[in-house]
Formats: sequence, structure tokens, C-alpha cells
Amino acid sequence: MVESHAATAILPQPQAEAEAGQPHHAVHYVNRVGWLRAAILGANDGIVSTASLLTGVAASGASRETILLTGIAALLAGAMSMAAGEYVSVSAQADTERADLAKEKKALLHQPDEEWRELRDIYVERGLTPDLAGQVARQLMETDALGAHARDELGISEVSTARPVQAALTSAATFAAGAIAPVIASAVSPQGLAVGAVIATSLLCLAVLGYAGARLGGGRRLRSVARVLFWGALAMGVTAAAGRLFGAAI
Repeated sequence: MVESHAATAILPQPQAEAEAGQPHHAVHYVNRVGWLRAAILGANDGIVSTASLLTGVAASGASRETILLTGIAALLAGAMSMAAGEYVSVSAQADTERADLAKEKKALLHQPDEEWRELRDIYVERGLTPDLAGQVARQLMETDALGAHARDELGISEVSTARPVQAALTSAATFAAGAIAPVIASAVSPQGLAVGAVIATSLLCLAVLGYAGARLGGGRRLRSVARVLFWGALAMGVTAAAGRLFGAAI
């Protein structure tokens, strides 16, 4: 019994867990990059663009009804714009990936030896000996030739592959979620305090967003919060100044 405990203690943790019937599952942050990028972009843009627009309009001396209507229009237009933009751009990426995969499939069909050497050389550059690299390349090609070349030659994997619909829906939903906070702040605050209420609410939401993004993505939280606060405050400050200037001129 003592020997068994000692042997378990010196085993690497993943191996010990596997032998104990608890397989090791590493959760990597990069697995979240597809939806996390679109979510952070959508929410950040929703907060910053809507709040900036509202502060500019409010600083010009517009009525509460005008401010609220502006906010609602910005929310709806921005969400649709984000969805369309993400779908079009990610679809272009997906088209490129499909074209490269079709080209690779044709090459594998007509010149498999050349493709084997190409894959072998990739592994040699990564540190394997030529003999071992050749064996690895051959076994992978026998199992899934197109998948091996897509992953190691083209850099296309399940994690990074383009998903236009997912990106569009995520960006639209997160934009609307980000934009709703400054819209509500402008609706419930007294007219004279609308600018301050929108800015304070938006900065708070940006801080939460920066923290959440860093936590989900494994980044440095303080740096992430400072980054989104800086750009958000700059955008709102510029539009508020412009609104006050042009409002006074008109």
C-alpha cells in the first residue's frame, strides 16, 4: 500500500489522473478565439459607438426624445451592420479556405509523392529528424491526407476555420447587448445630466467587458481594462466636444 502511494505521488499529474480513471483534459484559451473575438468586438463597438453618438447628440442640446430615438436607431443599425460586416468578411475567408483545400485535394490526387515530401519537410523544420518526419508524414497521409496538409501546411484547423453565420450572429447579439446600456442611461437620466450618465454607464460597462475578455482569453486583466477604457473615453470625449461645438454653432 505504501509503495502504491509512493508510485502515484511521483507520477506526473496527467498520468496519475489517467490511471485513476480521471483523464486529463487541457482547456486552452485558443479554442475560444473564434466566438470570443466576435463577441468582444461586437460588445465593445456597441458600447463605444452608441455612447459616443449619444454624448455628441446630448452635448448639442437635443431633446430627450431626439436622444432616445438616436440611441435606438444606432442600436438597430449597428447590430445589423455588424452582422452584415462579419458575415461578408468571414465568408470571404471561408471562400479562400475552400479554394485552398480544393487546390490541395487536387495536388494530393495527382502528385502524392511531392505532397508527402512537402509535409515531411515541414516536420523537419519543426525539429524532427528526416527519417522520423517521413514516417510521421506517411502515417498521417494514410489516415487523413487532406486534414494533415490543411492543418500543417495551410494552417486551417477546427479551431481557426471560418464560421460566417456564427460570427454574424455573435457580433449582432453582443453589439445590441453593449448598446442597450447607454441607451437606457440616456432614457432614464434628466436631460441636463444625460451626457454624464451615458459616459459613466458606458465606462463601467467597458471596464466589465475588458475584465471579462481578459478572464475568458487568459490575458492580463488590468491591461485589458485600461485599454478599453482609454479608447472608449477618447471616442466619447471627441464626440461630446464635437456635439457641443456644432450645437453652439447651429
